Amino acid sequence: MLQRKFDKIVKDFFPNAKDAKDTSIHYLGKMQIEHELDISKVLMATSVCSDDINVPSTTFFNVLFGPFIMGGLGGLPFAGQTGMTAFAHHIPDQGSAFIFYGPHIGLTLDGELGKMYRPRQEETGNSCGALMLALSRFQDSGYKPVLNDDDYQQMKLEESLLPYREEILDSNNSQKAITEATYEIIHKKIHDHLKSCKNEFHVDKVTLLGGIIINTDYGLDDYFDARNFEVVDIKSL
Repeated sequence: MLQRKFDKIVKDFFPNAKDAKDTSIHYLGKMQIEHELDISKVLMATSVCSDDINVPSTTFFNVLFGPFIMGGLGGLPFAGQTGMTAFAHHIPDQGSAFIFYGPHIGLTLDGELGKMYRPRQEETGNSCGALMLALSRFQDSGYKPVLNDDDYQQMKLEESLLPYREEILDSNNSQKAITEATYEIIHKKIHDHLKSCKNEFHVDKVTLLGGIIINTDYGLDDYFDARNFEVVDIKSL
């Protein structure tokens, strides 16, 4: 019953979102049947937020090798070109690669976006915490992130989002807007790193699945709003 209620609430914000576990099965099937990939030889990389809540979101983690973790706060691929190169070198012989990427956002049964009930906590907390922190700081018109070694990822995340600042603050739902903007940043960076490191791959195909993870209440399935699915011929990049 609760899952059904959540389904309606999620689709009010993300009409195309589907149960994350069903999504996993769907795209694993496409990889096997439509693209004839041997799932037993696929290495997975993730560029999702380092938040622990994202680990059980999909069944990809239970089926594929890995993951090789590229993402940091907000889901940005902080591992960079060196990380993409290392990932390329770890793929099984005669295998292929799968990169799962995107930001996440919490949603409560009351329809509050950017919040969630975490396991064994009675009060709601931010999700994504890094993005909601950036959003709160952006509301101060005089604020500018300053890169520093002690909080590098958060500051870099905020610096990356600065060009979207007005668009985020002027939107009807700034929590959703900052998540959407982060998706665009991650999507571009993953493609840029893949292109710049293409000669490091010794396989023909790399599968990409990007979108937004929607965290629901503890004990219920998360959702995933897929934005991009493609099987890239690495030699053609």
